[in-house]
Amino acid sequence: MKPKVGFFSFTSCEGCQLQVLNMEEQLLDIAGAIDLVTFREAMDPIDSDYDIAFVEGSISRESEITVLREMRRKADVVVALGACAASGCVNAIKNRFDSEENLREVYGDAARYYDTIDARPIDQVVNVDFYLRTCPITREEFARLFTSLLLARRPYDPNFAVCVECRMEENVCVYDMDAGEFCMGPVTRAGCGALCPTYGSSCIGCRGFMDQANFDSMVQVMQDHGMAREDAVNRLKMFNAALPEAEEVK
Repeated sequence: MKPKVGFFSFTSCEGCQLQVLNMEEQLLDIAGAIDLVTFREAMDPIDSDYDIAFVEGSISRESEITVLREMRRKADVVVALGACAASGCVNAIKNRFDSEENLREVYGDAARYYDTIDARPIDQVVNVDFYLRTCPITREEFARLFTSLLLARRPYDPNFAVCVECRMEENVCVYDMDAGEFCMGPVTRAGCGALCPTYGSSCIGCRGFMDQANFDSMVQVMQDHGMAREDAVNRLKMFNAALPEAEEVK
């Protein structure tokens, strides 16, 4: 039997779901291999039961916690779809400031009407089986994970630095170029094929941190190339402020 699949979103731009819809010629093959039961960007829901839940977005309201826990109860497999779900992404920048002050600044006198909490990745609320970490996800990585799920194989999830993939692509290191770039590749988890450096931009860290990343050395490298320490720390936390590892960086 085909697995029942649902796509869900919390606090996000839904760009990762749009990447799935942008898969063009592969989209019919994907749709033919599953029973798609809900996907807000593409269709009205047709069933409330599902086997696989692709969840986009960070959790930033108390009400979302209840909904996410119910999704986890129903689904055999939960996939964190994109950086917001996997690491909290830029939504979690607000966590570094006072919540009440944030509300007053954004909503003024209407602040009391808004339910908001510190933004967090979904694995800080429920167990997550697999991750697609990029912002937004790449179509190629989604296809690999989707195929692995259909074949009951564990998806590939590298745990080494983007720098490794950069070398494999034979890119010139932006620090070697001394071009005023500040690359997060040394501490960022690989899997994107060093997409940004390959096309001339530095890594911005949207895939989260690899295990045992050396943050002190990363900050020192950025300082050595002219960045103020405060700015270096902010760069590290731009996509990852909700991760426990980010608390180590001062």
